[in-house]
Amino acid sequence: MTKAARVHLSKTFPSVYEKLAALSTEVGQVARDNGIEPLLSELVQMRASQITGCAYCLRVHTKKALALGEATERLTVLPAWREAGLYSERERAALALCEAMTLISDGHVSDEVYEAARAVFSEKEFAALSWVIVSINAFNRVAVTSRYLVDPVPAESPGPAHPGSPDNHAEAPATQPAP
Repeated sequence: MTKAARVHLSKTFPSVYEKLAALSTEVGQVARDNGIEPLLSELVQMRASQITGCAYCLRVHTKKALALGEATERLTVLPAWREAGLYSERERAALALCEAMTLISDGHVSDEVYEAARAVFSEKEFAALSWVIVSINAFNRVAVTSRYLVDPVPAESPGPAHPGSPDNHAEAPATQPAP
């Protein structure tokens, strides 16, 4: 991949990015308040980031999942979650919904995926989880288009905060080349 400078969306229109970050913060709160476990939220954000090829967001959410106590084995096989017997029915329904929403042009969210999710998520949980997926997909598209870099980070370093996380909700990564 080239490191050629790209238009940095968050720096070109910071007010828009700040609103996206505020949306992400609100979505995180709605998810927590409505029964979406923090680890489940991290898993779907990782899966969406894997699908979209967003290394920056994948790094952020992997670190968060590990900090929440997630097992490295489950993170390692996440791309093959259907073949792994490591995920609960609720996690499997969330991952299927995440894939369907992220790959929306591949047939939309099928009735089968929707019904499986609704079988294990209340109306509010389903809506909150869906907003988590919408939010991470927005950030993935910003980061991939602007080509947010993933520079080496020493093992003891916590790494960068997600641009939309409550820890860093108005800042884009500092390592980006200027447009």
